[in-house]
Amino acid sequence: MEGFGGLFGDPEELSKRMAEFAEQMQAQQGLAWADNAIKLAVEMTVAAINRMNIQGTVEQQAEQIRSVMATVFPEAVALVREARSGLQ
Repeated sequence: MEGFGGLFGDPEELSKRMAEFAEQMQAQQGLAWADNAIKLAVEMTVAAINRMNIQGTVEQQAEQIRSVMATVFPEAVALVREARSGLQ
């Protein structure tokens, strides 16, 4: 049976190619989502550090940054982990 008067060739071949195309699009969408999640994680971390009013000695400043990182980093890691699991 020719689909659309033979315009698109073998319907089974067309169906197979459309399924392959859909899989490729889904994979690209997953990759884009993962990239966005990683970008968001980095932006969250940078924004949190930029909002800080760092003062004191070098050691005190380092401790202040570590404190913020201890709060923000687990959330950033969760975003990246979720992005990676979406790619598998």
